[in-house]
Amino acid sequence: MKQYAKIVSNLAEKLAEILAEKLGQKPEFFKENCLPSMCYIRMSRYPFCPISPHVFGLMPHTDSDFMTILHQDHIGGLQLLKNGKWIAVKPKQETLIVIIGDLFQAWSNDVYKSVEHRVVANKHFERYSIAYFLCPSNETVIESCGESSTYRRFSFGEFRQQVQDDVKRSGHKVGLPRFLL
Repeated sequence: MKQYAKIVSNLAEKLAEILAEKLGQKPEFFKENCLPSMCYIRMSRYPFCPISPHVFGLMPHTDSDFMTILHQDHIGGLQLLKNGKWIAVKPKQETLIVIIGDLFQAWSNDVYKSVEHRVVANKHFERYSIAYFLCPSNETVIESCGESSTYRRFSFGEFRQQVQDDVKRSGHKVGLPRFLL
């Protein structure tokens, strides 16, 4: 796991640098603000479910980080929302899936969009996945790049707290709309 974490961490950092350069921003931002102690790996097991596909392994959501790198097994179940329709992501051996998170959307001023996704249960087989989350420190200020900002400045800690408060109050994540100017 340590070796996998190191490899995926390096990959996430490199991808973030490339995307930052494409935006004309300083690529060191992610290296300076996404310390290994703040990033994490989540291993998930989704048991089979006889009443699938009406059961979600994960409800529809966007990730609250900068970027998620996901490895799913050969069973599948990951779906992305595109143009109002859920599209299944077919698993491919030795392939990683890169998901842009809310923070990258805000930081890029909507150039890169956070992807709404979910996991549906499988009728016959359990499913496994491993996700690496590229996260900044709680003090890191997220400020939209570009001429006119879509979002107000906020810290990652403030964003996380707002997400938690919204889930407690309403049962779901509101996310970036809370930080629009």
